[in-house]
Amino acid sequence: MRFRGVSRAVETSLEPPPGYYGDEGPKPGSTQRGLILDWVVSRRIATGWRVESRSGSQAVLVRGQPVNHVLHAFLTVCSCGVWGVAWAALAWTNKVERIALTVDSRGRVLTVSAP
Repeated sequence: MRFRGVSRAVETSLEPPPGYYGDEGPKPGSTQRGLILDWVVSRRIATGWRVESRSGSQAVLVRGQPVNHVLHAFLTVCSCGVWGVAWAALAWTNKVERIALTVDSRGRVLTVSAP
């Protein structure tokens, strides 16, 4: 489908400029480390993660939703226990993943699984 009168934005690469990673060259400053973290976070957001917290050189990302046990308990009582099967399946299969991304002094991104 084509829209008339609407210009398309030119897609630019999300790759960081040369010299952001690696041991060669000068160490990146705090602004450059923040830009590196922004780039990595944007790549993670595109794959389904969301930002839980963010500081200058560290971000905590989360994927998944916790189960609302109060709602499922209410539905189980209202359905005389029938909804309990669905609640048990959701509680068993649902998981929340958390990772911490940190940019070190050399511009490398360290990923750690957070509890």
